[in-house]
Amino acid sequence: MADSAVSSDVPEPLFRFGVVTDVQYADIADGTSFGGTPRFYRNSLLNLRCAALSRLDATVSRPCHREVVADWRTRSGLVCALHLGDILDSFCPREESVDALRRVITTFDGLQQPVYHTLGNHCLANLPRPVLNAALGISGDGAGSSYYTAVLHPGFRLVMLDCFDLSVLGWPPGHPHHEAAVALLASNNPNANKNSPETLEGLQRRFVAFGGGVSDAQLAWLDATLTQADAAGERVFVCGHLPCHPEAAASVCLMWNYSEVLDILHAHPCVVATFAGHTHREGYHKDERGIHHRVLAAVLECPPGTNAYAHVDVWHDGAHLHGSGSVGSTPMPFRVLAAV
Repeated sequence: MADSAVSSDVPEPLFRFGVVTDVQYADIADGTSFGGTPRFYRNSLLNLRCAALSRLDATVSRPCHREVVADWRTRSGLVCALHLGDILDSFCPREESVDALRRVITTFDGLQQPVYHTLGNHCLANLPRPVLNAALGISGDGAGSSYYTAVLHPGFRLVMLDCFDLSVLGWPPGHPHHEAAVALLASNNPNANKNSPETLEGLQRRFVAFGGGVSDAQLAWLDATLTQADAAGERVFVCGHLPCHPEAAASVCLMWNYSEVLDILHAHPCVVATFAGHTHREGYHKDERGIHHRVLAAVLECPPGTNAYAHVDVWHDGAHLHGSGSVGSTPMPFRVLAAV
């Protein structure tokens, strides 16, 4: 893989794919996060693609700064896109949620290529898991969980994790995954408000109710899927809403059982990179096994005239994430397949 995407010596990539996260659309006035960061709920959909939105709603019409889907469509060899969770915001009025989801999906449809989604905490706070799975084309495990795999290109595989397989979100009380999450929070977070990390220190701050984890069944599936990919000589991109490496994101944003996931990733030389959202901030770490862990900034917090998304060029020996707007660019040379 060449080091610079602008060099005339760089060969054409085998394929490309788009990446964006945390659209968190809602047809409501702008607001702020709990920490006071401005959030632009309507503009997030405009940023995805103005042209598609104006066809949906003639009352909304103004220019955008480099619309995501329109830009991706100019990239030859782009085979798909990834949206890494939180497609709607939890402040979206419940009676408007299905229509709001339709608007975002219709906008993504403008890409005219597959879009692979994962569920985030805002998704699950807004709509039932079965509704989200059906609308986003997530086949899952057949029992309601939302993890799956797909071939991006011959020799390259996507693994999309369900980071809220263990969660108090998305499962009804009494469901084993809900009850396991309640028990985890009770034993790790003494606060009355389980959404608060206050009083928690270091990596324990990840045990909050808006977080989640991966079930034992999903861990077994991940291990088996990566074993098959190793045998096939594939390269694998592992994605999910929650980051899985503590050097790539603030501890409050980490997957609950990130270390168990990392142990599996490290055991399989096919894994070359992970992508995540949730933090609304940029993050990157290349770990001791050569896996690149990349966390992307959120579309939601881009003021009008700015944006946050990327496309990834992929070669046999590496990839390069080309960021746009508040997303920076990252070269990602692959580790040698035989290394463990």
